[in-house]
Formats: sequence, C-alpha cells, structure tokens
Amino acid sequence: MPSIGETAQRTGLSIDTLRYYEKIGLLPRIARDPGGRRRYEPGDLSRLRFIQRAQRCNFSLDEIRQLLEFKGCRSAARPEVAQLTEQKLQEIRHRMADLDQLQQELERLLELCRGSDHGCPIIDGLDTLD
Repeated sequence: MPSIGETAQRTGLSIDTLRYYEKIGLLPRIARDPGGRRRYEPGDLSRLRFIQRAQRCNFSLDEIRQLLEFKGCRSAARPEVAQLTEQKLQEIRHRMADLDQLQQELERLLELCRGSDHGCPIIDGLDTLD
C-alpha cells in the first residue's frame, strides 16, 4: 500500500491536500502502519480519482461530499445527482456568458489602444467600466 508521499505523487495532490481531505471527511480515516504512517488502499486511490474528476467538472468540495454520499445508492440518488449537475451546468453557462462579455470588452479596449496615438485607452477604459 502506498504511503502519503507516494499517493501524492501518483495523484498530483499535495500531502497537505490529502490530509485535509481526510480531516474534512472526503476520505475515510486512512489506515496506518505500525509506525503510524498513512497507507492508502486501492479504494482510497479510487475515491481520490473520483474527487479529482468531480473537481474538474467544477463541483465544490461540499458538492463532492454529496456525490460521494449518493455513490452508495446510485439508482435512488439519480434525481438528486441530475439536479446538482443541472445546477452546475447552469453556473458554467452563466460564467461562459460573462467570459464572452469580458472577451468582447477586452477586444474593444485593445482596438482602442491600437488606434490611439496618445494616452492609454486601456487605462482610461478600465477607469470607466461599470
């Protein structure tokens, strides 16, 4: 069974993150060897991969905790998981719209800068953005 250092290396997570996940209950209490060092079992590594994939989907740690709870009863949890995922999708759509608006504004400021011979239209534009 891998140590905390080996697990950190395998997952790309920091040792502090692994300890934190255990502390907040995203991971169950990790088995210890006779010397008290953490030893991660295959199930722990699988759970860490689940957490990482959920984070890439932009779920918060609290939402991941919910997903982990639902994981045990998949068919009964289906509506709740679908609702949580729909919420996440709506948040991402709103954020994408905000980013699109931001992109357009930055492009406009850059065009103003390229067309100006004096002053700094970007600084002036940022000074007047609402």
